[in-house]
Amino acid sequence: MEYNGPDKFRPISPWAYFGYTVLYAIPIIGLIFLIIHSISQANINRRNFARSFWCTLLFALIIIAVALIIAFAVGAMHL
Repeated sequence: MEYNGPDKFRPISPWAYFGYTVLYAIPIIGLIFLIIHSISQANINRRNFARSFWCTLLFALIIIAVALIIAFAVGAMHL
């Protein structure tokens, strides 16, 4: 089935999702593209995927912070 609507709403292929995930995982360059794609109006689906990637990063950072706090609290790690 071919999409005939505006490019702004063009669906992203599964390989594109995979490629964007790999791109966003690259430390500096990925962060730059993630910011650009998060605010871009060119494709709504790509923008929403970039924003969901931000949510995933935030969730991972919260889990890591909680794990470190618990580790310090029980004395498993020493500075």
